[in-house]
Amino acid sequence: MAQKPSIPKGTRDFNPSEIAKRNYIFDIIKKNFQTYGFQPIETPSFENSDTLLGKYGEEGDRLIFKILNSGDFLRKVNDAMYAEKNSNSIGHKITEKALRYDLTVPFARYVVMHQNELDFPFKRYQIQPVWRADRPQKGRFREFFQCDADVVGSDSLLQEVELVQLYDAVFSDLKLEGVTIKMNNRKILAGIAEVIGAKDLLIDFTVALDKLDKIGEDGVKKEMLAKGITEEAITKASPLFLPQGNNDEQLQRLDGLLKDSEEGQKGLQELRFILEAISTLGLQSAKLSIDVTLARGLNYYTGAIFEVAAPAGVKMGSIGGGGRYDDLTGIFGLKNVSGVGISFGLDRIYLVLEDLNLFPEAIDRSLQVLCVNFGEREAMAALKVVSQLRKSGVKADIYPSSAKMQKQMKYANNRNVPYVILLGEQELENNSFVVKNMLEGSQQEYSLDNVSQFVTSLS
Repeated sequence: MAQKPSIPKGTRDFNPSEIAKRNYIFDIIKKNFQTYGFQPIETPSFENSDTLLGKYGEEGDRLIFKILNSGDFLRKVNDAMYAEKNSNSIGHKITEKALRYDLTVPFARYVVMHQNELDFPFKRYQIQPVWRADRPQKGRFREFFQCDADVVGSDSLLQEVELVQLYDAVFSDLKLEGVTIKMNNRKILAGIAEVIGAKDLLIDFTVALDKLDKIGEDGVKKEMLAKGITEEAITKASPLFLPQGNNDEQLQRLDGLLKDSEEGQKGLQELRFILEAISTLGLQSAKLSIDVTLARGLNYYTGAIFEVAAPAGVKMGSIGGGGRYDDLTGIFGLKNVSGVGISFGLDRIYLVLEDLNLFPEAIDRSLQVLCVNFGEREAMAALKVVSQLRKSGVKADIYPSSAKMQKQMKYANNRNVPYVILLGEQELENNSFVVKNMLEGSQQEYSLDNVSQFVTSLS
């Protein structure tokens, strides 16, 4: 019995129309990356396990796809270790490589390995797939593309300003208006933890705070208590649970909360600089907003933190994110190299554009002209026309066999072809061809000696 074909959960096949739409997003992102001076690199789909493990926190490590060693991968595992049936203890014996979890850590590894070849500050973009052993759901897959732009070798806040502008430029070009670029700062979160007396529980505090919009104030307080944060500390942090207000109101509230924290005040200064610069420069369609509960990627972010939310009314998780990391390359031995970067969530952006019907109408039109096949002699003449059309950059083809007209026209309709060329016996005698406009139903005759006239009519 034949095996029923299937694909792993969290992965997808893409049809021609979907590929066209994805390429549309890729092209706009890539164009803007290049406009802002970023250079492309690529890294392997899998890395040494020790490159990835320990860089994303305990939860991230669990989501890394590990690759079994080739050959007899149990050879290095002794009987006593095997009898324990502890996957963590034998893991390093049977797997030494893993699929990349994101593009940022491999980029840090790349910078360290190629530091003598790079001109700093180094601005790179990377568009490649990543893999996470996550629970699949809408907008969350186990295999997906990331589109990253990073700058390393500069601690100037102008880089953060440019990355906000880059987000705005891409979403404006995609006609995706109304996105919100949320911004926070790791120093502010550290300052808050310090002033409430939970400095040693910074990660637990911020992870819980990050869930405010999902589990509410009571849920956040319950989780903080469970992590060992005292009632007194939670009370001191109570201003964070209030409605956030506009940027000025939040800055004022934070200023009061962080008046005794040097680190917190530095984070506030950085936020103010970015906000004031963007206020001066302006944005095309996006909105920049402070979100003090934003706490993504604290294992390596050290300054600004960004997350992009889809327009109001669209149920979707973040469609982009990033931040400043002052010493990510330090984990590979290259100290004091500051960096900042952002990422675009291609798959979620795709779903948002689909929901809002923002893809161009003819984006999935893979064929502009189809020549009907009336027989061997007529087909050779049609091929000459097709060849001239292709040389002029027109997507053209001829039906491969002289099937019934109804079948050939149905094929043209199914492929959404706007123009069909009829070149039969009578047209050969007249040294001409007839073009049928499939949208309007009209027909126009052209000379075989002047195919360029038809090409001109297409522009």
